[in-house]
Amino acid sequence: MLIGKKPQPRLNNEIKAEEVRLISERGEQLGVVTTEVALNKARDVGLDLIEIAPNAKPPVCKILDHGKLKYEEKKRQQLSKKKQHVIKIKEIRLRPQIDEHDLMTKLNQGKKFLSDGAKLKVTLMFRGREMSRVDLGKIVMERVLKELADVAEVEKDIPLEGRRMSMILNAK
Repeated sequence: MLIGKKPQPRLNNEIKAEEVRLISERGEQLGVVTTEVALNKARDVGLDLIEIAPNAKPPVCKILDHGKLKYEEKKRQQLSKKKQHVIKIKEIRLRPQIDEHDLMTKLNQGKKFLSDGAKLKVTLMFRGREMSRVDLGKIVMERVLKELADVAEVEKDIPLEGRRMSMILNAK
């Protein structure tokens, strides 16, 4: 069985029960009838017999247009996806020994990301012997905060984690 997929309702000749509780295409209760009678009524109106409550005693079946039902379900799923809001996180990576001009270029890029509505993750990476001078990294991160203070605020400050120091900024 596939995980995440809903089991499809049984249609027409796939319905195994001998008797079913039948609901017409207009929503009227037609009572408990044999499956053969229900199938004949569905064929007479040119629609499908769909098992909508297979666990009931007897199972509940409805006369519907299966193609139309699938189409409406697909539209509902598309509409629910459309209403979801996806938050993008953009990242800029820095080094402790970054030069002034390089830092300003990265920060301008970061300002652009923030103005586009994304969150900004600033990651400072240490290599080799730079780990002995973590204080230089903190100075660079404070400088980033000072430069972006007018457009961003800290959402999550992550101290040194292995060889990386990061923080996530949100647009004001």
